[in-house]
Amino acid sequence: MAGTDEVAVTAEDDALYVLTAVLLTPAKFPSVLGDDYPEACAALGLAPLADGYGLVLGQDGEGARWTVVTDDVSLVAVAIASWDCGMEYELSPDERTVVSALPGWPLAVAVAAPGVPAPHDPGPDVDDRPPLTPPDTSVWGSAQRRLGADEIALQWTMWRDQVDAAFPRASGSASEEGGAQGSAQGGGENGRKAGHSGIRRALAEARTYLDTPPPLGRVRSSFAPGDARILRADGPGWSLVARTDDIAFVLLDDEPGEVLPVGRGPELPGLLEALDKMAVRPN
Repeated sequence: MAGTDEVAVTAEDDALYVLTAVLLTPAKFPSVLGDDYPEACAALGLAPLADGYGLVLGQDGEGARWTVVTDDVSLVAVAIASWDCGMEYELSPDERTVVSALPGWPLAVAVAAPGVPAPHDPGPDVDDRPPLTPPDTSVWGSAQRRLGADEIALQWTMWRDQVDAAFPRASGSASEEGGAQGSAQGGGENGRKAGHSGIRRALAEARTYLDTPPPLGRVRSSFAPGDARILRADGPGWSLVARTDDIAFVLLDDEPGEVLPVGRGPELPGLLEALDKMAVRPN
């Protein structure tokens, strides 16, 4: 797969050995890169196109890391779905759909292409732009907070079960997803959590989204069993994950490693319903 006019990939046959791919769209983007879609695009120097992009991460014949950006979102989505089902799929975007070829990787990749040198960033003689690097998640901060929220959204049942006694489930709210490792800290009864200043701030800022729409992707809605949805909202220093028929969890930059449950109470159901109506949803 050839590079763009601006960047020539240095493999002898101009090929990229694809290792993985991700979507960068308003409804689904690597949240480790930002609290919303425009912020994630800005991390890669891309304009936030309405239809989004596909990011193809691989190595050239010299082992150098490259991120190829394509506007053929459907092609990348099909490839990801095929790989998730254990099927082979050769991902090779048409050169006409390639928006850019960026040095480095914006995300951590644990695999490498066989038969080429170990992954490394292209040298300045190949591309003088600073290579993309994954956000630092070794210490608690915004990137780690958003990754934590991703994990809760993916493994809702495991996290929900850990606070079941303190936060009884509403009728019909039981979910059926698989478990995960980890623990929800900062449990406790409904009233005490409602008085947590960080939770109050996060919920108050989430409510402002109802009157003043936030940047695209700040509020996202995805599938959940039954008639519910998994709702995800982010803001400066906070992330919220909830089932629309159940409780919520809040993570804060100011509370390293803490996962703070929020009972439904009188106000949360209405807030979740309103946020879900304005949320971006996958096609």
